Amino acid sequence: MAKVKMRTIAMMGWAMLAAGIAMAASPTYLANDFGAKGDGVTLNTGALQKTIDTAALVGGTVTLKPGTYLTGSLFVKSGVTLDVPEGVTLVGSEQLKDYPMLPSRIAGIEMSWPAALVNVRDQHNVKITGKGTIDGDGPVWWKSYWDLRAKYQPKGLRWAADYDARRPRLLLIQNSSAVELGGGIVLKRSGFWTVQILYSHDVQVNGVAIRNNEGGRGPSTDGIDIDSSRNVLVERADIDVNDDALCLKAGRDADGLRVNRPTEHVVLRDSIIRSGAAAVTIGSETSGGFRDIEAYNLTALKGVPSGVLFKSAHTRGGFAENIRIHDLTLDGVAIPIHITMNWNPSYSYAKIPAGMTNVPPYYKVLATPVPEAEGLPHFRDVHIWNVKATGAKEAFHVSAYPSAPLEDFRLDHLDIEAATAGTIADAKNWRMEDNKIVTADGSHVEFKDSTVTDRKDALKGTPRQGSNRETDATGNRE
Repeated sequence: MAKVKMRTIAMMGWAMLAAGIAMAASPTYLANDFGAKGDGVTLNTGALQKTIDTAALVGGTVTLKPGTYLTGSLFVKSGVTLDVPEGVTLVGSEQLKDYPMLPSRIAGIEMSWPAALVNVRDQHNVKITGKGTIDGDGPVWWKSYWDLRAKYQPKGLRWAADYDARRPRLLLIQNSSAVELGGGIVLKRSGFWTVQILYSHDVQVNGVAIRNNEGGRGPSTDGIDIDSSRNVLVERADIDVNDDALCLKAGRDADGLRVNRPTEHVVLRDSIIRSGAAAVTIGSETSGGFRDIEAYNLTALKGVPSGVLFKSAHTRGGFAENIRIHDLTLDGVAIPIHITMNWNPSYSYAKIPAGMTNVPPYYKVLATPVPEAEGLPHFRDVHIWNVKATGAKEAFHVSAYPSAPLEDFRLDHLDIEAATAGTIADAKNWRMEDNKIVTADGSHVEFKDSTVTDRKDALKGTPRQGSNRETDATGNRE
């Protein structure tokens, strides 16, 4: 019933989106007529923004002649279609002054941050399309982060580097609705997150290629982050990044609990992850919670560390419920099912060093204690099925907390070939059936502080070499 409800709500959202976008018609405005020059040298921010503002008066389309257009932050307005045609590249300025500081949420907390290269803020009925390229010129921003982190690490400020290295996102959709992004557009070399959908609803991403690993591998170059938003569809994405690829977020720690906005009614489908943290990720910013999420027909290639990745921390809080993930193809993915509620402690737990003066306000927000009763995340009602994984290192790496177990998970029709079976800990009322786990070492899944039904049928550790012995999930010979 919940699944039907999710799809009904999603279909209503897409219908509203289609109706809104249909209203965005011609006339078309050529940015070159407003002074834009595609020479790769001239800063075109003013000319491009003037074109957008003119088109917004009548609900028009903005386009460009072939060329490379250097620009700072652009703000797409209601009713406007921004067309980036084949042969056109918008490339971001390397100067921070060209990205105005504005209120936003970054990495889970609300704070001022440089505007993205392309922004849809407090707007509706917007379309960004075309087969051209939006290029963040990432290496300069990546270097700024690594240089700062090298200074911070010895001071116990690893967690602060992400917030003090002010790197522009590539594309931000914030407080907006009826937004469409796609049409074959290429997004590349983002300075920070590539696409952030924040506090928005009725958003469709259809047909984007994200290429962030050109000229280096930038830190935190997430692909598509859906952050405290609802009614979002992502399909036909082709992603090559150096962090989370398709990721759901909902705020961090005390600030995320204060905002308390979930991510809900989301569909992720028909996409490929060439490089990134996982095929699909929930977290680590989980404070506002997640509900009615479906992800399917996803492929992740060799070198991607995880297939399904749920991550949080004991200060995050929040929940996840009615999560449906199915029909995944994982080729050489290290850990097909990876769940941890104690993610990356040096980043997750902010502590201001003793004696530190002139502490920025957002440090204090990050370091605000969260009581255990509020800080433990609760994930429940999760169904994962039809997963085909080959070349894995560890089939399962799952853990939470005994006082906040992972509840009511169902895993079925998993077909995993791995070096070893791995561990499932802190699981309550799990049902596992019709699974095939083939392991090089013949190991069976180790259960710790867990209750799992149908274990005899659930998992069979079958060695790829040596004897033809099979063991059931408890390790007994059959």
